[in-house]
This record gives sequence, C-alpha cells and structure tokens, in this order.
Amino acid sequence: MLKIQLGRSNQYCDGVSRRSFLKLGSLSLGGMALGSLSLPQLLAAEAQAGIKSSTKAVINVHLSGGPSHQDIFDLKPDAPAEFRGQFQPIATNVSGMEICEHLPKLATMADKFAIIRSLIGSTGQHSNYQTHSAYDQRDLRNAGGRPSLGSVVAKVAGPSASGAPAFISYNGGSPGYLGPVHKPYEPMGGSLKLHSSLSEARLDKRTNLLTSLDRLRRDVDGTGQMEALDSFTQRAVGVVTSGAVAKALDSGSMDPKDKERYGKDAQQFLTARRLVEAGVRVVTLSWGGWDTHGGNFTTLKRQLPNMDRGLASLLTDLADRGMDKDVSVVVWGEFGRTPRVNSGAGRDHWPSLMMCFLAGGGMQLGQVIGSSTRNAEYAKDRPVHFQEVFATLYHNLGIDVNSVQLHDTAGRPQYLVDKRTPMRELVS
Repeated sequence: MLKIQLGRSNQYCDGVSRRSFLKLGSLSLGGMALGSLSLPQLLAAEAQAGIKSSTKAVINVHLSGGPSHQDIFDLKPDAPAEFRGQFQPIATNVSGMEICEHLPKLATMADKFAIIRSLIGSTGQHSNYQTHSAYDQRDLRNAGGRPSLGSVVAKVAGPSASGAPAFISYNGGSPGYLGPVHKPYEPMGGSLKLHSSLSEARLDKRTNLLTSLDRLRRDVDGTGQMEALDSFTQRAVGVVTSGAVAKALDSGSMDPKDKERYGKDAQQFLTARRLVEAGVRVVTLSWGGWDTHGGNFTTLKRQLPNMDRGLASLLTDLADRGMDKDVSVVVWGEFGRTPRVNSGAGRDHWPSLMMCFLAGGGMQLGQVIGSSTRNAEYAKDRPVHFQEVFATLYHNLGIDVNSVQLHDTAGRPQYLVDKRTPMRELVS
C-alpha cells in the first residue's frame, strides 16, 4: 500500500474525517473529478469545456484576517496623521505607481502586476469562503452553497493532461453544491511515495478492486460519499504515481538556492509554483496573519518584507519559465482595515473597501485600477466587485462564464458568477 504519513485527523463539515478515508487503501486524498476517464477522454472534456491549454492555472493567495490596504498598496501620505499611518510610499518601475516602502523588490517589477485599489463587495466575514467562491457563505446554503473556483475547475476541466489533480489547497475550499467528489486535495505532509514492495501495476489493481467493492455499496448510499471515495482513491494514486506532483509537495527535493531565495517564511509560494509547474490547475493557500486590531504597523514591518521576497521570487520564476502567460496569481483577503488608526496602533475591520493584487495570466499589467477616497475609506473611481475578479480568473483559465452552467442539488442550472464580464482593463 502507499506509504503516506499523516498528521492530525481533521473533521469535514459533512461528518467524514480524513482518517476515515484511510480505510480505502491507506491513501492521503482529496476530491477530484473525472477520475476514471482515460487521457483521450480527459483531453476531449478539456476541449469541450473551452480550456485552451493544459498549462492554464491559478495561484490564489488569501491574506487571512484582512490586510491593511492603505498601508500596503494604497498609501495616503497627505491624509491627516490619524489616518495615514506610519509607512511611506516608494516609486515603482511603473510611472505614477507607488507602493509601501517595505516592498522594495516588488517595486522594481511593478510592470509584472496590477493593483486594484477599489475592490468592493466584501461580506465582512472572517472567512476565505469569498476569496474561494466570489459569494457570501449564505448564498445557496440550502443547496450546499456555492463551489470554490478550484472545485468548479475540477468539475469542468478535471485533471490536467499530466494526470495532476485539478485542485490542491492548503486552506480548504468548499465544493458546495457540486458535492464531495470535488473537494480539493489537501496535502498533509509525510512521505508521498510507493512502498518499495509495491509496483504501480499492483497498486492500480488494488485501487480498481477497492473501487469495485465500493460500487457494491453505492446503491444504498444517498450522500454521494461512496462516489467521492472512488474519486479520492484515484486522485491520491495519481498524486503518488505521477511523480511530478509528489515531488512538488516534497520540500526535501527543493533546490536549496530556491528555498533561500524565497525565504523560510514564504516557502508556500515556492511550493505553489512547483505544483502548477507539475500540472495542477488551481492552488490555494493562506499566508500570514493580518487581523491587526492592535500593533498593525509592527506586524506589517515583520510580514511585508517576507511577502515582498516570496511574491517577487514567484513572479520572477513564472516569467523565467515562460509560465506568466498561463498562470494567474491573485492575492487578497476578506476585507480591508479601518481608515482611522485606533488607540492600540491597529486598524479594525472595514468591509467597504479592500485591495487586490493580480499578476500573470496573460493580463495587461503594470497598472493601478480604481482609486479610493482621501482616507482610503470608499471606492472613488471604478469600483471593482469580487465577482469581476473571478470572471477574469475564469477567463484566464479559458472558461466562458457566459455559457458554462452547473446544476445544483435541486437540478437548477447555475452560472459560475452573476457578474460575467471580465475586467476590460486586464483582458482584451
């Protein structure tokens, strides 16, 4: 059987723990679609879904807690002292674009990214649900909720031509009404390799036997879990036997020079790059802690240089490897922070306005989109809604949000987003 070491047992919202999946051949697993299709069938499904290239991918970085937009990408040096904060803006290599002084590496490559300073539509919830799905957690709750972008891609496109799972996540991602088959593969560490006594052929026979036995019980299962487990088994086997994905997840196989360049606090950015390079379509992660009700500037002085180093290395690597046209990078949180600095040198929750950082994806970069009012409290010009960003990400993946519809648990067709026009500033 596979030799995969696991950490603590995590309980899913549907009551099935990750350890319970181990009964199907001791596999560390996640939810991927189309697990039983042959490679020609996968490629046909990909073509039907409008995916133009098997290398199209998204790296979705969630800054958990809600980053302080006016101290990172939208500084207000002319605002009164109680609003402007402690940091100074610095020039970038794009004329007229300024960002925080603690992001010097990114400042030298502003032509490789775009900043949205007028993002609206936050639900104000301490959750990554909206940066996964574009929707409020309450939307379609009776039908299972809205699926995350990764789950949608797993459903619509399935694994890539390399056999890599469609969706790998370090911060969850609900499959919503698509069901547990389309949960992400969530790495848990350990040794992702075959036991020395087991060949790929023998593993495949065991996997097929397990799947056949599971099908005998599926008729009496109304939850969809048995179908999910069949898919999980196939995906977990694919991760291990594909080689490239297992290697990407193995920190021991990383080039020490790469690890040093990204820095010890930004290794997740390096892993994300390695995963999309191995063929994963959607990689999501949470990075840092940004709920700065107190000590906002102390926290940012510590975190921003690490984010600067990690993001700059990621964008450089994508460009050097010729992946910047295919791989979209999005960095955002659940909301912004209050314009006024509080008595504890912190900023509180502010859902009315937030920031977004975008790179890659063949987009038109080196620009600032939208602006905020004098104290960064509201959108002034070109308000951009969460769903417009998602429409753009789907566009970059080759998925037409105006035509693709998925069916919820009641059989009703659902568009992927309600606002279905990609941002014209970014895509032609």
